[in-house]
Amino acid sequence: MASFVVRWLGSRSDTGQKGWRTAHIYQYQGFWVAAKLIESIIDIQRNFQPLNTDILLVTTPKSGTVWLKALAFAIVNRNRYPLISQNPLLNTNPHDLVPFLEYGVFINNQIPYISTLPSPRLYASHIPYTSLPESIKNTTDCRIVYLCRNPKDMFVSLLHFMGKLRPENLGPLLLEQAFESFCMGAYEFGPYWDHMLGFWKESLEKPEKVLFLKYEELKEDTNLNLKRIAQFLGCPFTVKEDEDGVVDEILEMSSFESLKNLEVNKTGKLMARGDNAVFFRKGKVGDWVNQLSPEMAEQLDKLTEEKLCGSGLSF
Repeated sequence: MASFVVRWLGSRSDTGQKGWRTAHIYQYQGFWVAAKLIESIIDIQRNFQPLNTDILLVTTPKSGTVWLKALAFAIVNRNRYPLISQNPLLNTNPHDLVPFLEYGVFINNQIPYISTLPSPRLYASHIPYTSLPESIKNTTDCRIVYLCRNPKDMFVSLLHFMGKLRPENLGPLLLEQAFESFCMGAYEFGPYWDHMLGFWKESLEKPEKVLFLKYEELKEDTNLNLKRIAQFLGCPFTVKEDEDGVVDEILEMSSFESLKNLEVNKTGKLMARGDNAVFFRKGKVGDWVNQLSPEMAEQLDKLTEEKLCGSGLSF
């Protein structure tokens, strides 16, 4: 597989773009990714066989991925861990409980371990819809929950995150340069708008297959959207569960603030992706006003309106 990617890269007329945390990123099926991830995506496309009961959580990077993983894990495993005090979320980072396909399951040609996960199997991805394997899109009934975020907040969060992961030999990640490449769509898993639109269109055509969520709406009414997610996943909350406070307990345990303050997320480490603390910054809506100039905000708003025009999707 690695030799295939090397040949594929070598056959391209372009040399890629500078990455935010890698030296270069390359276009693959319309989106920008690092060379190692191209290898993983091809492996997934060729070899991954989902089950009808599988659940795939997809996000644009830095759109509430950790939060969505925690919410989904708590929902589908609430009968396995009826006592909140015994829930693995209290001592395990959500990234370890809900593995990424491209970063965890299929990276470095490892033997996939996803078969060991209990049913329904939960896994996650940043892979755009066009690059998902046909086995997920068309040949099984597995469900997809998609979460995106206002591009201004998403960009600021991604800038801070990548800045912490960026190797020193690449130099600092400068705001102006990152903003320019973001607007061009030339960052890992960009363009942002194409990524969103792929899942948005599928959610309209196959609402039983794809649930499309916005981070801002999830923050505004987490209770309502938690129940929406549970209903979509085929495990709705009962009236008794609601009356007994199960929903409220899950909301509290899975909140950004609760997760951030857990010891495992303050001092723990993910084997391949650094300190757990880097995944928790502010989690707020509208923090972009403290980071972007009015001109940048206006440019991004106009670009978003242009890219999403006629789709029915807006921010």
